Amino acid sequence: MFSIEQLEAFVTTVEQGSFSAAARRLGKVQSAISQHVMNMEIDCGADLFDRSGRYPQLTEHGQKLLPFAKASLIQHQRLVNCANQLSQDNYRDITLAIDEGIPLTQLSQALKDVSERFPEIRFECLAASSIDIRQLVREQRATMGIMFSESSVSDNVDFEGLGGIEFDVYVAKDHPLAKQTVIHLDMLRLHRQVLIRSKTNEMSSFQQAYSPDVWFADNYYILTELVSSGFGWGMLPKHLAESELAGNKVIRLRSQFENLSWQANIDVIQHQSVLACPAHKYLRQRLRELRNQRC
Repeated sequence: MFSIEQLEAFVTTVEQGSFSAAARRLGKVQSAISQHVMNMEIDCGADLFDRSGRYPQLTEHGQKLLPFAKASLIQHQRLVNCANQLSQDNYRDITLAIDEGIPLTQLSQALKDVSERFPEIRFECLAASSIDIRQLVREQRATMGIMFSESSVSDNVDFEGLGGIEFDVYVAKDHPLAKQTVIHLDMLRLHRQVLIRSKTNEMSSFQQAYSPDVWFADNYYILTELVSSGFGWGMLPKHLAESELAGNKVIRLRSQFENLSWQANIDVIQHQSVLACPAHKYLRQRLRELRNQRC
């Protein structure tokens, strides 16, 4: 009933806020976008947008149709990706983006196993924050990523859980908070916080700013160095803080009211275009098996 072009025009207009913005996004003229939406409205027998204002607003009918239109586009892209792989005999090279805050003990063995089974596969490793990894995989600069779980992933990215690691709150040994037992979270707001942020200034969904005074880094090694140098308090992976604790450079923040430590989940994400690649499948399998062995 509806063409892919109509669905794209409809959904992109909603996402971009206007027909002209949708046209720029899709690389088409505005008249083509408007015509696709009008044809879709004719097929539906109902108005999908209220055009009385400066910008088109979804009608009640449009709101009902939108989630189905989005789902259809996602499934269409999966169909295209699958069809493109039917005639491909070659394996895809692996470009893996990894958050530096995640320990790599399982990864080395998994890569060794993959290289032995698929000796022709080339491998590239990128280091980035979890938020940047999501973008790298979405744009296919990386085919896979190992990252801390975020609240949302792109429609063209698949993911599975890979366990988790513990975080806690740390300060330098000579920081004012090191001599105190935190009674309530508002005490933290009086001191500078050091925090992870992506290269595009996007914040993580599980690393939030509590203090009005915040310094940022895009990886946990720099974040750990900032904490141990006394520039502020920060939430660090426990395995990275171990050496700083052993060297008496940082202490774990003491709290009267609750345990500040928590476990962050780790995800393996992958672009849909490599879903059928045996090398990528095997790498995910080995990571999963090695995780289970450790548990």
